Amino acid sequence: MAGPGKSRSFLDQARSVGVIPVVTIERVAHAVPLARALAAGGLPLIEITLRTRSALDAIKVIAEEVKDVVVGAGTVLDPAQGAAAVAAGARFVVSPGATDRLVDAAQEWGVPYLPGVATASEAMRLAERGLTFLKLFPAEAVGGMALLKSLAAPLPEIMFCPTGGIDASKAAAYRALPNVACVGGSWMAPHAAMEAGDWGRIRELAESARDGA
Repeated sequence: MAGPGKSRSFLDQARSVGVIPVVTIERVAHAVPLARALAAGGLPLIEITLRTRSALDAIKVIAEEVKDVVVGAGTVLDPAQGAAAVAAGARFVVSPGATDRLVDAAQEWGVPYLPGVATASEAMRLAERGLTFLKLFPAEAVGGMALLKSLAAPLPEIMFCPTGGIDASKAAAYRALPNVACVGGSWMAPHAAMEAGDWGRIRELAESARDGA
């Protein structure tokens, strides 16, 4: 599957930043300043969850106006959502789990696909389909660092982006694990700061997240 950059794979980009902000945008007007603030703080890979009516428009405007950001779509539950996100400008697609329909459709999207898993069996099944960079979700609820440590030796070829329940106090410990490329989280883009238009605060939180990673 094609990567978002010409010279580096999506996995390499994820490793280089260490943290992928997972944000839910209620207002399209917030999309560009949010993306610019996160990028200024050193986090240029951003996942916009498809949980609001504004999500696809937010992806589109970021893709068009913030060229130094690699914007992706999260909470993709079916092939139609994935196709719509890619058409809007998403350069990677993330789902909380994985179905055969999603994995099949991902072959046609032309962008990286990061499917969610919660068990060794799910990870092995996706590895058989050629997907070895996976989202562990919901990370804290399914075993967190203990689970990842247990998976490292038997599944050394699989890298993870744990997401779900991870905050600033836990991110560095996750990132220290050998089978973790990056972590996903929303703590660097709090709802209150977005509603207040406090983009400076979001930039500072992004800088702290990047430095801590």
